[in-house]
Amino acid sequence: MKFPNPQALKQVAQIIGCDFVGAEDFQVLGMNEIHVVEPGDIVFVDHPKYYDKALQSAATIVLINKDVACPEGKALLISDDPFRDFNKLTQYFKPFQTSNVAIASSAKIGKNTIIQPNCFIGNNVVIGDNCIIHSNVSIYDDTIIGDHVTIHAGTILGASAFYYKKRPAGYDRLKSGGRVIIENNVDLGALCTIDKGVTGDTIIGEGSKLDNQIQVGHDTVIGKKCLIASQVGIAGCVIIEDEVTIWGQVGVTSGITIGTKAVISAKAGVSKSLEGHKSYFGVPADDFRSKYKEIAAIRKIPEILEKLKNL
Repeated sequence: MKFPNPQALKQVAQIIGCDFVGAEDFQVLGMNEIHVVEPGDIVFVDHPKYYDKALQSAATIVLINKDVACPEGKALLISDDPFRDFNKLTQYFKPFQTSNVAIASSAKIGKNTIIQPNCFIGNNVVIGDNCIIHSNVSIYDDTIIGDHVTIHAGTILGASAFYYKKRPAGYDRLKSGGRVIIENNVDLGALCTIDKGVTGDTIIGEGSKLDNQIQVGHDTVIGKKCLIASQVGIAGCVIIEDEVTIWGQVGVTSGITIGTKAVISAKAGVSKSLEGHKSYFGVPADDFRSKYKEIAAIRKIPEILEKLKNL
């Protein structure tokens, strides 16, 4: 997430009330999670296990809960609670905007686009040409939709990320300031839920087709011409490359990559990255050849036990 205007390090420190290490006028351009940071971004880290990863990342400002040596060319924001203060920055630069109309005045809707009754179109939404948005669709703020997109009834674009920090008193949500981007020629079935990025974008690539009742988590990127059947659940920060097929009720864990033209059979559980150009099934999902060998070995167990009994 980029700020509307560049900020000075001292200004940012004042917003969250913390100390800083670096020049007062050190330039701050935005804030992002570690997997999408760029120079000029703030990244937060609150666990020693990830200090080095954050300090050596592309981010040039690190919001951290320990006074450590500052890498050359970077700056630090020293906070007793980086998670809390990252939320403060999201709230400051991307506050929630209320709306009292069905279609916000700041929304831009393209030529020949049809919006059926009872839809909600939020602030700064952009919808391209020749789209059909069926009834009871909710499109949250800042969503971008391309041309020739069809969205069926009850689908929700841009809900908050399912991302929490456990506290003694309960769970704190990490506020979401990202977007959803739907590229050209995408079809979304009924009752799909596509969460916006925490700081970046959740993207559905050009020509992809999603069936009914599909969940796509925050910051996930689905490539071009993918085919995803009903009741698939995809966690956050997943990369699905082009022309992947995922059949019904597949579950995909966070932070993995599924390679180009992979095919995942129904009810599979994907717990690790999968190579492209292969077919997979099972829990945990594995390629057909390996899985059939595993099944064949399991079927031999009774025979082996019987032989052992007769020894």
